[in-house]
Amino acid sequence: MIKSMTGFGRTTLDIEGKTVNVEIRTLNSKQMDMNTRIAPLFRSKEIEIRALISKLLERGKVDVNIFFEKNTVEDVTINSELAKTYYSALNQLSQEIGNPVESDIFLHVLRMPDVVSTAQEELTEDQWQTLADAVAATCAQVDAFRAQEGAVLALDFEKRICMIRDMIDEVTPLEENRIVTLRAKFEKGLEEMNLKAQYDPNRFEQELFYYIEKLDITEEKVRLRKHCNYFLETMNDDNANGKKLAFIVQECGREINTLGSKSNDFQIQQIVVRMKDELEKMKEQLANVL
Repeated sequence: MIKSMTGFGRTTLDIEGKTVNVEIRTLNSKQMDMNTRIAPLFRSKEIEIRALISKLLERGKVDVNIFFEKNTVEDVTINSELAKTYYSALNQLSQEIGNPVESDIFLHVLRMPDVVSTAQEELTEDQWQTLADAVAATCAQVDAFRAQEGAVLALDFEKRICMIRDMIDEVTPLEENRIVTLRAKFEKGLEEMNLKAQYDPNRFEQELFYYIEKLDITEEKVRLRKHCNYFLETMNDDNANGKKLAFIVQECGREINTLGSKSNDFQIQQIVVRMKDELEKMKEQLANVL
């Protein structure tokens, strides 16, 4: 079973009367690439949060957002002495540079560092465990989303790999006709050079056999069919992963390229082009498989 790297999960929980939201979004990436936005109360546990998510989601571009809903009034402290100092300094500077008196210095004072602050809470062990459970539950939602998306991808992969496998059967009759065409082509060439009456038929058969053997594509067809079957087996395996499937597709591409270069037949090469087209579509989709 394959999974997509695209996923989303959201969990809402209550901590000490405050509503906390945990959101996780994932996209495709070659490795774990995590970006976090965590409320100050939980920031001390960021390393543990990252480790938990990395363990459960394996890889991908992961955006984590843990925030409070503003449903309570926080205790606010104003440092009056510091605010007066800022106000006096800004007012004096404003007069020195000729800043208009109408300019509201007070608003700027409130934005200065440490003038307005909120009470800092300490995260208790029970609160951390509640949050960790919520993060794990959100990851489970993401995983379920990935599995659902992966099922859609699996149907598309199965359709395309079976199309490539069926195209191998289209090559077989063309390959048999190719031998007849090659013989006729060689014989015509001998006639045009007025050499048909002078050549040894046995030697001609040997040379023809040697030439055809060099262009034989039986092994490529057999290997390509095995790769297609192996892809389907791997995709349905419990430990299926995008990297392994990408390696199998790469091997399929090598066999298809060799088949096209050795075929020396326009109709077979047309089939090869169709195979490559389906393979490229699979490669694009595999970039999003976990």
